[in-house]
Amino acid sequence: MIKVGDKIPAMRLMTPGSDGPQEIDTGDLFAARTVVMFAVPGAFTPTCSAKHLPGFLDQYDALKAKGVDEIVCLAVNDVFVMGAWAASQNGRDKITFLADGSGMFTRALGLELDLVARGLGVRSQRFALIAKDGVVTHLAVEQAGGFDVSRAEAVLEALDA
Repeated sequence: MIKVGDKIPAMRLMTPGSDGPQEIDTGDLFAARTVVMFAVPGAFTPTCSAKHLPGFLDQYDALKAKGVDEIVCLAVNDVFVMGAWAASQNGRDKITFLADGSGMFTRALGLELDLVARGLGVRSQRFALIAKDGVVTHLAVEQAGGFDVSRAEAVLEALDA
């Protein structure tokens, strides 16, 4: 599993753009800036849609005021699902939605979650991290079923530390 002090892996993922899917290189996305990335088990799922993503939208200004250059939402979903979710949550202008359709980036982070028995396949664990210049400075991974350490408010507290 990735840990504080590790570099974010450079891979190509997709993001929903105004003109359709666009490729993003995570090496470029995280380079020379402060990025908060939170991951959800799935777009449109209850906690993700009702609490996790809305929390980061609500705390957008506070996160920016603390020096965060970009807020990224990661899910093991395809780019079209991520685009529809971003639109449904009015989040396109504030958050970069990364579609890890095959789960390769999530696996590279060592944060995959096997939900095959529940019919959801392999997804991402719920987590949040802060990276500065591409290096993880804070990582908070939720316990199974939890929603505490990866909340936007918890990330704000970590930025103060």
